[in-house]
Amino acid sequence: MFQQKSYQTQVSGTLYLVPTPIGNLDDMTLRSCKLLKECDLIASEDTRNTQKLLNHIDSQVPQMSLHEHNYRERVPQLIKLLKDGKTIAQVSDAGMPSISDPGHELVVACIQEQIPVVAVPGPTAGLTALIASGLTPQPHYFYGFLPRKKKKQVEELQKLADQVATLIFYESPYRVAATLEAMRMVFGGERQVVICRELTKIHEEYIRGSIDELCEYLQETVLKGECCLLVAGKLEEEPILAEYSLEDGLEMIATRVAAGTKATKAIKEVAKETGLSRQELYSAYHQEE
Repeated sequence: MFQQKSYQTQVSGTLYLVPTPIGNLDDMTLRSCKLLKECDLIASEDTRNTQKLLNHIDSQVPQMSLHEHNYRERVPQLIKLLKDGKTIAQVSDAGMPSISDPGHELVVACIQEQIPVVAVPGPTAGLTALIASGLTPQPHYFYGFLPRKKKKQVEELQKLADQVATLIFYESPYRVAATLEAMRMVFGGERQVVICRELTKIHEEYIRGSIDELCEYLQETVLKGECCLLVAGKLEEEPILAEYSLEDGLEMIATRVAAGTKATKAIKEVAKETGLSRQELYSAYHQEE
């Protein structure tokens, strides 16, 4: 058991998880700027990319790279520095560290060594897109990047097909059309979907419609910029709002038939609307003829 009290005096240093802008540099919070100026070291996914941000906020703090290709070597080095009392800020190229970005391994190692890990709130693409999408914000299910290979992608989508939560994915603009085609195969074409691209930048855009509509749109349009793809969850069965008797159902069928609807279609519609048995309605209706 490790009970962390984040803001009490610690023997070791502290790892701060600092979010960085997903596009607009003005989204840096005062607290994040202060941490990136006052910490002892910054662990960066890409030191060249982070240096642009450090120049913008006038930070002179040194960096050490931490990414998917070197984390096995870097994590022990960073743990040693933290044990020596150094304060380290971990950042990814954009948004929250560890969300579809490297860095989770360092967090796990810190917890194992009982080194405090403090998350700083700030920019994140998934929730930013969700609240402006128009889709139901609660519940939501964050997935991130789907597998690239179609077979694996379809397998993952099939696992999500019955989710009633709004689904949140990250996707490359070069693969979003193919991903939507896979979603059409698994979810059907009627589900509502929103493509959010270039979030917080000057060319920010929300493209809303059904999966069918967006698949058609992307046949003639090439997107640019990283995309956040939000998909409405599976609709739950509509509740039956009133109790209907068999006599009520027969009366509704008779009204529709008198208006020109074929009996078979009228029986099907009334069964769906009332929750009455289609077979019982069929038998009762034809007995009365």
